[in-house]
Amino acid sequence: MPSYDVVVVGGGAAGLSAALVLGRARRRVAVVDAGAPRNAPASHMHGFLSRDGMAPADLLAAGRVEVTGYGVELVADRVTGIEDGFAVRLAGGRVLTARRILVATGIRDELPGIPGVRERWGRDLLHCPYCHGWEVRDRPLGVLGTQPGSVEHAQLVREWSDDVIFFAHTYPLTTPERDQLDARGIRVVDGEVARLVVEADRLTGVELVDGRAIARAAVFIRPGNLPHPDGLLAGLGCHVDEAGFATVDATGRTSVPGVWEAGNVADPRAQVITAAGAGSAAAIAINADLVREDVNGALDTE
Repeated sequence: MPSYDVVVVGGGAAGLSAALVLGRARRRVAVVDAGAPRNAPASHMHGFLSRDGMAPADLLAAGRVEVTGYGVELVADRVTGIEDGFAVRLAGGRVLTARRILVATGIRDELPGIPGVRERWGRDLLHCPYCHGWEVRDRPLGVLGTQPGSVEHAQLVREWSDDVIFFAHTYPLTTPERDQLDARGIRVVDGEVARLVVEADRLTGVELVDGRAIARAAVFIRPGNLPHPDGLLAGLGCHVDEAGFATVDATGRTSVPGVWEAGNVADPRAQVITAAGAGSAAAIAINADLVREDVNGALDTE
């Protein structure tokens, strides 16, 4: 049974960044990754200093090369469970043991069941104006109202275009919210959205159930963020909040000794660069925790 100082679950920006720091600290590290990154539909990522506009897949490929240079083992598999004492069970049948665990599996985006939404997600149906706003600046944009925070999302998007429409859809707008949107020149279109109009593999508009079709070049949405159904953290006994996310300290330490998390799994709104930084911070805390254990172990043998 292979034994590691740290098993990192998830090989995105957070997991690989942590593995890089831990590998350079001469720790034995395995990164288990199922190969399904959240930002896979996006052709480019933005806001990452020195890597702005890079394809997400290219960033991960470069990161994998870097970490393996420090002896980190990459395991293409899926973790199905983590037992007490940190026996990590993989879908392929292997079991890895670890002194510490870092979960960096990201989150699930909850999207409305509107035709066209899944197909255009990450392309011209967008979530983060900081990630994609520049690319659609000064174009006719829409914001889909689905949940609390949708109006604030529209106000953010307004920074990138003077032509923004808020599609109320199923969101119950209040009078103050309507006033706020009107004050910024954001037109409200009431009525449920039937589908996204796509022509020649490009979003061209939004069609409502009453038959109205309104031209738009891109649509933003604030999706619901849900923890992955794997239940790894809850299964370890980590304290979770009402939404099912584990509560952590500033370094990503959970309520269970020896278990950390980093990236979107801890902060759903973190961009790629933020997730990478969180992975680095968690790795430093994990290594310090291992050092303390090593010191105590050395004292006990005297």
